[in-house]
Amino acid sequence: MRKALIIGAMAAMVAGCTTNPYTGEQRASRAVTSGAAGAAAGAAAGAIGGAIAGNAGKGAWIGAAAGAAIGGGIGVYQDQQQAKLRERLLDAGVQVQRDGDNIYLIMPSDITFAVNQSDIKPGFYQTLNAVAEVLDEFDKTTITVAGHADSTGPEQYNMQLSQRRALSVSNYLAAQGVAAGRLQAIGFGESRPIADNGTESGRSANRRVEITIDPIESQFR
Repeated sequence: MRKALIIGAMAAMVAGCTTNPYTGEQRASRAVTSGAAGAAAGAAAGAIGGAIAGNAGKGAWIGAAAGAAIGGGIGVYQDQQQAKLRERLLDAGVQVQRDGDNIYLIMPSDITFAVNQSDIKPGFYQTLNAVAEVLDEFDKTTITVAGHADSTGPEQYNMQLSQRRALSVSNYLAAQGVAAGRLQAIGFGESRPIADNGTESGRSANRRVEITIDPIESQFR
């Protein structure tokens, strides 16, 4: 019975795996988009810990309860943050996407930077101010700012440009009050296209900055 319980809980976790698009790391139990589903996935994870720790019935029940609280807490927290970001960025040209517990903000370069420049366009400050306010309000997260480029020009130049752009956005968010310790800036150059570099529209889509907002699980325990 104990073995069956553990296997069942593990299956629930595997079904909830999500992959970080930057690191390739797989994270189990929370490939969900709502607090209720997060609670269910957290319960499955907790059941494994409880069953392994001792009495399969009592231990799994206690573990499942704790896991549900953590999973549901993270899911609800990210639900609320996502809703606030969508509200604040409704007309800003920024895409707000969700994958599991992660929230992604996709910022096309035509609204953030001039061609071949890493200085933020003055017209985009207001949008970044709104992002900074939400990030400051929901502070149980880490933030990765990633720069991307199209394949036009030398690869090394594109890498450096994407790094400078990511750093510009990260530094600006920090200047608006987002704790520097939560921020990481990284450039990927032309290595991670999301569209065809053979077309102008594709190249435009590939020139972008993405912000990943990832919950700090220890903050929910």
